[in-house]
Amino acid sequence: MGLFFAAKIGTLAIMARPDSEMTIATPLPDLALEAAAQECGHVRVAGVDEAGRGPLAGAVVAAAVVLDPANIPAGLNDSKKLTEARREVIFLEIMEKAQVGFCAAPVSVIDNLNIRGATLWAMTQAVAALPFSPDLALIDGRDVPPGLPCKGEAVIGGDARSLSIAAASIVAKVMRDRMCGVIHQSFPQYGFAKHKGYGTAFHLEALNAHGPSELHRTSFAPVRAAMR
Repeated sequence: MGLFFAAKIGTLAIMARPDSEMTIATPLPDLALEAAAQECGHVRVAGVDEAGRGPLAGAVVAAAVVLDPANIPAGLNDSKKLTEARREVIFLEIMEKAQVGFCAAPVSVIDNLNIRGATLWAMTQAVAALPFSPDLALIDGRDVPPGLPCKGEAVIGGDARSLSIAAASIVAKVMRDRMCGVIHQSFPQYGFAKHKGYGTAFHLEALNAHGPSELHRTSFAPVRAAMR
């Protein structure tokens, strides 16, 4: 277990029932991991996450965020636990109040490196794109990307534990969703605006009917099947 994993997992959200019984809800992300890192001398701590590993088309997007502890956006949480409208609002606050770097690994990189390799590459580029090099990058997941310009620490389930990683998850998700909206304008027959490239029944039907577009990941089995 890494040094920073020893910090408390998160602030628990407590809900009261009408009968006064107390139940523990889902833990909320906090700055405990960042604080533990700072106690070890890592002053600038970035959270890193990605969006778009699973879709059949489009880029995989990674983001790195260094929060200002005095200006944390209200309601900041794992992007998966927020509505699209709420993500958009918090995204704008993050861009205004925090230091942000991001990278979109295109389909060519995904098909060349495989999705895991492309994701790690994008994470490294996102950290490098920050206005300054952090002392430590907290990476959502099991892997520390190679070539980081700083030390890295993998945090399993990090977007639900660390506010910095949660912020990165929102930035990556919003940016990728916006990209899919642009893709939809060029390839409306696939319905990217609705499914964001994931392998829904509609997407698979469109893929089989029209064949892959230039933005489909040919290294993914459903896309290869539609090429035959």
